[in-house]
Amino acid sequence: MTGFTRMLLLTSALTAAGGAWAQEGEPIKIGVLHSLSGTMAISETTLKDTVLMLVEQQNAKGGVLGRPLEAVVVDPASDWPLFAEKARELLTVSDVDAIFGCWTSVSRKSVLPVIEELNGLLFYPVQYEGEESSKNVIYTGAAPNQQAIPAVDYMTEELGVEKWALLGTDYVYPRTTNNILDAYLKSNGVADEDIFVNYTPFGHSDWSKIVADVVALGADGKKVGVVSTINGDANVGFYKELAAAGVSADDIPVMAFSVGEEELSGLDTTNLVGHMAAWNYFQTAESEQNDEFITAWHEFTGDDKRVTNDPMEATMIGFNAWVAAVEAAGTTDVDPVLDAIVGVEVPNLTGGTAQVLPNHHITKPVLIGEIREDGQFDIVSQTDPVPGDAWTDYLPESAVLDADWADKDCGMINTDTGACVQQQSNY
Repeated sequence: MTGFTRMLLLTSALTAAGGAWAQEGEPIKIGVLHSLSGTMAISETTLKDTVLMLVEQQNAKGGVLGRPLEAVVVDPASDWPLFAEKARELLTVSDVDAIFGCWTSVSRKSVLPVIEELNGLLFYPVQYEGEESSKNVIYTGAAPNQQAIPAVDYMTEELGVEKWALLGTDYVYPRTTNNILDAYLKSNGVADEDIFVNYTPFGHSDWSKIVADVVALGADGKKVGVVSTINGDANVGFYKELAAAGVSADDIPVMAFSVGEEELSGLDTTNLVGHMAAWNYFQTAESEQNDEFITAWHEFTGDDKRVTNDPMEATMIGFNAWVAAVEAAGTTDVDPVLDAIVGVEVPNLTGGTAQVLPNHHITKPVLIGEIREDGQFDIVSQTDPVPGDAWTDYLPESAVLDADWADKDCGMINTDTGACVQQQSNY
C-alpha cells in the first residue's frame, strides 16, 4: 500500500469516526507543486512524498486547528511556465492555503509573480542563489552564506586550496552563486588569474577539455579546488573524466552544491569517493530527531533503502513552521500566518532548531561531507546555525540591501537611506 493510499484511508477513517465534518471542520488544503515527470522528477518526486508523509503524521496528531489536512498534488512536469499555471490553479481552483514546492530557481521565479499577485504562500525547500526576498515566500533552503561561502572557507583553511575552478550548469543559480564566490575570493586576495569559471548546458557529457583546463591550473604547483554547481546527470561524466585523467580527491578536491544522497543513490560512486559536498543536513547526522525521521520515512515508503536528503529536511522545517504559525494565528489566512511565522522555531534533524527570520529565510548549520563508497557522507565539519542572508555582502549593489517583513514590510531596504526599494523583476 502506498503512503498516499494510507493517507486517503486515514482521512476516510476520520470521516467515519466523526461523521460528516461541520463547516469549520472541513479539510485544510495545501498544494504540492513538484515535478512528477520530466527531467526533475527524480529529485522532486521525493519531496512530494515527503509532504504526503508530513500530512499523514499531522492528521494522526489531530490535524491543524482541529481540522484534517488534505494535500492537493499537481505535476508541473519539469516545465517552467507550467509551474506558474499550476500555482495559479492551486490558488484559484483548489483554494489551497499554502504551497510546498519548486526546485530550480527558474521554476521559483516562474511561480513568484503568481504567488505575489494572488497573495499566496510558498515554502521553497532548495538551496539557491539568494538575491531575493518575497513577502509571499519562506525560503527554507540555504542562501549562499549558508552553503557556498562556508564551503570555500573550508577548502581554503582545511585543504589549502589557492586556485579555483568554478564549474556550473548554465542557468541562474550557478551563475549568480559563482558571481558571488568570484567577488568573495577576490575580496580575500585571490588573483583574477587564479579563478577559472566555466558553464555547460544541462546534460553536458564531454568533459575532457574542461578537466584538462582545471588540471592545467595547478601547473605552477598551487593547490587547485573545484566548486561545482553542475546539475543532474552531467555530474557522472564530470567525475568519470576526473578519474580518467588520474585526478583523485587528494589531488583536486571537488566541493559540490547539487550532489546529495538522492543523486548518489544507485550510482557507482567509485569515482566520487573522497570528494565533498556542502549541505545543511546529511542522512548520517547523529541525532534522535534524525533517527526518528529516517525510521518514519522508511515506514511510510515501505522501502528501507530510500535515502533522505537536505531538501527533505528543509521541506519538513517549512511544514512544521507553517503548522506552528497557523496554530498561533488561529487561522490559515496568509497575512496573519505571515505575521505569526517570523520568530517561529522548530527542530531540525541535526539536533538543533531552525528559526524563521524577518527576511523570510531561516537559521541553518553548515555541514561538509565526504562522499563514501555507499553513497552516504562522512560529516567532517559542522557549524552552529547561520542566519540566512537574502542579499549577499559581496556584490556592491546587494551589500547595502536588507529585508525585513516583520517591522518594515519590505524585502529590499537600502540600509544607507532606509528607503524600501522596488525589486526589479527578473522572472
